[in-house]
Amino acid sequence: MNPDAPGGRIHSTDPFAVPDADKSQVRRLRGRFASTVTLWTTPGPAGLTVSSAVVADGDPGRVLGLIDEESEFWAAASAAGRFAVTPLGPGDRQLADRFAGLFPAPGGPFATGEWRRTEFGPVPAHAATWAGCRLTETRPCGWALLLDGVIERVETGSAGSPLIHYRGRYTELA
Repeated sequence: MNPDAPGGRIHSTDPFAVPDADKSQVRRLRGRFASTVTLWTTPGPAGLTVSSAVVADGDPGRVLGLIDEESEFWAAASAAGRFAVTPLGPGDRQLADRFAGLFPAPGGPFATGEWRRTEFGPVPAHAATWAGCRLTETRPCGWALLLDGVIERVETGSAGSPLIHYRGRYTELA
């Protein structure tokens, strides 16, 4: 193959990525905060990869996350009033990309892999840890929607390594 021919090279960087110098200071700051990658699912089914989530302990415990209000997940979650949150591990990179719309998903993102049905939404069958939440409140927050859910069910299994999102890429804890 001639690497100088049109289509002859596959680049290792995103040709559409905004150069760091052109990003807002807030976006550059956000990129320096390492975040756990989670999968949010809801009956419908619908799902979304979310790396801006936090768990607040209390009575009741809560999960908060920033989501895209134009996503299929939000339409289904607002109708169902409940959702599941699953922390992903290093082996879940394609799963995360599928639900982020970055990886091909013929037949939809739930068409591959095995899923466990729950009243809160489908959960990956291999997931040992997940939470079932009841949607309680939302509000605009920056360019996203802040979703607040009361935790009604928690499954905690073996604690494997988390999948981390840092500076636009996935990474793992050493």
